[in-house]
Amino acid sequence: MAEESGVRGCMVIKPWGYGIWERIQRLMDDRIKAAGVENCYFPLFIPIGYFAKEAEHVEGFAKEMAVVTHHRLIAGEGGALVPDPEAKLEEPLIVRPTSETVIGAAMARWIQSWRDLPMLTNQWANVVRWEMRTRMFLRTSEFLWQEGHTAHTDREGAMEEMLRALELYRSFAEAELAMPVIAGEKPENERFPGAVSTYSIEAMMQDGKALQAGTSHYLGTGFSKAAGIQYQDKDGAQQFCHTTSWGASTRLIGGLIMTHGDDDGMRVPPQVAPHQVVILPMLRDNDEDEALLAYCDEIRCTLVAQHACGERVRVLVDKRPGKATQKRWAWVKKGAPLILEIGGRDAAAGQVTTLRRDRLWNEQGKPNFSASARDKFVALAAAELEDIQTSLFKEAKARHDANIVRGIDSLDALSDFYAEDKHYPGWVELAWSRPMGDELEAVVKQLKELKLTVRNTPMGSKPVAGTCIFTGKPAVELIYVARAY
Repeated sequence: MAEESGVRGCMVIKPWGYGIWERIQRLMDDRIKAAGVENCYFPLFIPIGYFAKEAEHVEGFAKEMAVVTHHRLIAGEGGALVPDPEAKLEEPLIVRPTSETVIGAAMARWIQSWRDLPMLTNQWANVVRWEMRTRMFLRTSEFLWQEGHTAHTDREGAMEEMLRALELYRSFAEAELAMPVIAGEKPENERFPGAVSTYSIEAMMQDGKALQAGTSHYLGTGFSKAAGIQYQDKDGAQQFCHTTSWGASTRLIGGLIMTHGDDDGMRVPPQVAPHQVVILPMLRDNDEDEALLAYCDEIRCTLVAQHACGERVRVLVDKRPGKATQKRWAWVKKGAPLILEIGGRDAAAGQVTTLRRDRLWNEQGKPNFSASARDKFVALAAAELEDIQTSLFKEAKARHDANIVRGIDSLDALSDFYAEDKHYPGWVELAWSRPMGDELEAVVKQLKELKLTVRNTPMGSKPVAGTCIFTGKPAVELIYVARAY
């Protein structure tokens, strides 16, 4: 999937891993555009002065910013390259950690009248946040993402857009990644720097930890006032726009791995698999190889004419030399949904031998091969791919539901619950009084001692009875707490 790059916290994404990202990008981009959002591109370098306009925003990212101060190198002592003191920039540039400030400056130029609104933009880009502790696909110094930025005449329009983006992430995670999530609002201390409110989708990994897999923010008018994003309303008065931002990243691949992986490697849901069916001809380096390859190509041509999961079936014939078992396990580790092994005898008999990646082993602990006539396999292949997609989601959803614990009614009980199992037993659903300010800081400190965080308040959470175990006050809603990545 990926490997270290030689730069701390940065990764090289290999073809299979990047192929999954391309599938995520394409499918999500279709959804984004269907909502009327247009793609743009904004600079990688942002003048430091743009950030200084929004104090809370710059404070939130200050420790993570990579800064460019010079525009030229020269040979120093011993021939080593060093920044040229004569090439110091008049104004340092920040390597894009997020684009609210630079897009805000553009919106201030583009928006003049209420007729220009809503303005709905998105960009696919890389960003840099200089992380202290990095983990592949989860928290890297550079990562790939999409970031949507929109401007509206009022709070209602902005909130509607923010929630639309949140629902896009929720439905995408479940339908395309087969990864169950809970969508909801983050507490005050977890808000995006400068945001009025932040919402997220939270996924449960196999070890019971939570992964924040996408966020959507209502920014109010704070960024508009800092950047001067104004419009003339129908009465001729000047008003500040209400803005939103929302994003999802290559962290989704990390979530995919930790949701569906097993002891033998990755299991990729067919919706995002670069190749849904991989055909492995068992080449013998003899005269029969040509006929075998022709047979495999016939199967490929028949399969790609079919549709599964809403698109034409994606098929690869792996013609590389090598032992069939080695090639098979290479694709097992990558997680190709359907693997076909075809030898000369199979071709002569008009058969195929199939291995479903999600059902790798039989009851005897051996590879769960299934032999069938070629025409029968081809006729059922699309349905089988759709069944793999559904089965992976059902498996993950059952694990997710089984590991949400309810009924804990004291801080001591919460502490005992997480102390019992060093492998993190899951999430706890609690009644919550929605503390804010200093009261919330005290709660966060209590949770930090247990290595826990509040994930979110689920959407549609109704008023609840009972008492908040942190504040002793009457509860107003539900929250989930968990250990997290």
